[in-house]
Amino acid sequence: MRISELAKQAGTDAQTVRYYEREGLLAAPSRTPSGYRAYGPEHVERLNFIRHCRSLDMPLAEIKRLIDLSGNEKVSCEDVDQLVRMHLERVRAKRIALQTLEAQLTTLSSQCASGHRIADCGILGELIHAAHGEACACHPHAASKLRP
Repeated sequence: MRISELAKQAGTDAQTVRYYEREGLLAAPSRTPSGYRAYGPEHVERLNFIRHCRSLDMPLAEIKRLIDLSGNEKVSCEDVDQLVRMHLERVRAKRIALQTLEAQLTTLSSQCASGHRIADCGILGELIHAAHGEACACHPHAASKLRP
């Protein structure tokens, strides 16, 4: 199959397929006599594997490592488990950071008194205070960190 058909089957685009090839995640296909890439079922499977890992927010380096590990049947499954556990820790840290961000944005949003002119916008006022190195509603203790 050609690259467009492979991309369609995997729900992506041809640029993504080419990118994964360049990054060494997807094996380069054979070429037809006319020079077109000729992909097979193994490419569909690998591309689906990559896309599934990406849906889990795994970085490409970790996906590459998983692909490398999957090609060596003598390697302990512990290596795969450790990789997933490390990723899980990053996801947990990201969740905490997103909860903090949500609280900051909620606080910032509460500064809005709808119906006013832009000159009286509480949100913009807070952002401008922060830009000047002053405390703002969403970062009341971080003012000194914002100063150059």
